[in-house]
Amino acid sequence: MNITRDAVEAFLFHEADLLDDLKVEDWLALWAPVCCYWVPCNDRDADSTDPARQVSIIYDDRARLEDRVYRLMSPAAHSQRPRSRMRRVVGNLRFEVREGEVHTRTNFVLAELRRGRQDIWSGVSQHRLLPDGDGFKIKAKTVLLTQSDMAIDNLTFLL
Repeated sequence: MNITRDAVEAFLFHEADLLDDLKVEDWLALWAPVCCYWVPCNDRDADSTDPARQVSIIYDDRARLEDRVYRLMSPAAHSQRPRSRMRRVVGNLRFEVREGEVHTRTNFVLAELRRGRQDIWSGVSQHRLLPDGDGFKIKAKTVLLTQSDMAIDNLTFLL
């Protein structure tokens, strides 16, 4: 596979669209069988944070990620009734290929509207992508929230 900026950017835009449109089963299919989805807490420098020793907002392996998606789509997910309406903007892509993986860093802004209240989430997303045919699989995703050290009301959607 020829790894180009356009291919990496298109993949990340596709991921954002799936999340915004709540196509979470399709989003889950983007993930590798062995993966990690991590949202650190109280530290904006993921390189100096150890999720095994510090509190995380989210720290999921594949099984936990599947459970999270199942719970989110369950009729019993009262914390998402009504569902959040979301739109995100992804930009400032930087990437490099290291040891067969594509390491990305993007900025994002996410507008969430639910029950007449709008929240704005922002931060940095870091992906480790594995080339897979004409596309990629997500091996790891780390979301460094700008507001990670603030009280977070209801983070029952996917970042």
